[in-house]
Amino acid sequence: MRITRLSSRVENFGLTRPYTIAWETAASVENVVLRIETDAGLTGWGAASPSEHVTGETFAQCAAALSPDRLAWLVGRDVRGLPALSRELAASSPAAPAARAAVDMALHDLLAQRLGIPLVELLGRAHERMPTSITIGIKGVAETVAEAEEYVGRGFRILKVKTGLSLEADVERLRRLREKYPAASVRIRADANQGYTGEQTLTFFRETQQLDLEFLEQPVPAAEVATLRAFTESVKDRIAADESLLSDRDALSLAAPPRAAGIFNIKLMKCGGIVPALRIAAVAELAGIQLMWGCMDESVVSIAAALHAAFASPATRYLDLDGSLDLARDVAAGGFVIDDGVMRTIDSPGLGVRPLGA
Repeated sequence: MRITRLSSRVENFGLTRPYTIAWETAASVENVVLRIETDAGLTGWGAASPSEHVTGETFAQCAAALSPDRLAWLVGRDVRGLPALSRELAASSPAAPAARAAVDMALHDLLAQRLGIPLVELLGRAHERMPTSITIGIKGVAETVAEAEEYVGRGFRILKVKTGLSLEADVERLRRLREKYPAASVRIRADANQGYTGEQTLTFFRETQQLDLEFLEQPVPAAEVATLRAFTESVKDRIAADESLLSDRDALSLAAPPRAAGIFNIKLMKCGGIVPALRIAAVAELAGIQLMWGCMDESVVSIAAALHAAFASPATRYLDLDGSLDLARDVAAGGFVIDDGVMRTIDSPGLGVRPLGA
């Protein structure tokens, strides 16, 4: 099954509501959508949503890396040689992980379609279904509670609350949420997006110890891994590394004694696709570190790819794959189903996505 044609296009997606995190407020997001066609009549889909603040990859760099000219080396290649193609892909665009992720998922989509099975079955299914969190940005207490009411009303039972601008305000918002929703009914996790110092992180855990929070994601700046390592084991067990974890080499470093975190947050856009993501997952499994699979604001195409990969790792314990829910429109449908906040793949070959419109 040889590749005959590649095409890509930029899509600007408005968000259902603007949101604020520790370093920005966003009302829209751009994705690059990739289409790969083969001589077998099959089409594979990929999508990229880069984050310059996290990986250094600008949107322009991502779009350029996914241009047909830059991907011309793939034309004529056999998709069944995916491992070799993956190595060449890593060498061809080392500074564009989101672009690599789009190509990687499209190739996986094609190979699983050729075999007539969902991608997760090709990768080796370890999970059937799992609940995802849904995210509340940084906002006032009343707005936070109102948004939580909306999400709980839609069936979600895990809330991820963005923090990192004001520790005092963060704790108050979380307290009010817990007053509204007991731990038995709603799980709450927090994400500081590098917004705290080490001292503030310890204060956060002290001030929230009665709130039964699941964990705190990336409290300190990405480069301050030594700060994470210095925390006690009980604190590290409840810290998820995100911006500090970009690659499989980072995973090895973070897992080395004394480990830096008890949870790894894998995002395809950070690491470059399913192949490197599963290498990170293997490191976590061997090191006894739990996995969360996260996302940017992304099309269902790339969210589906992340879900298939997540369900192929025994170390997966948490999902934060709500990125497509933020989009006011999308370029595809299918890929997965969410029932009352619980995600599962669908029984269709490959990623199981179908294009809308174009």
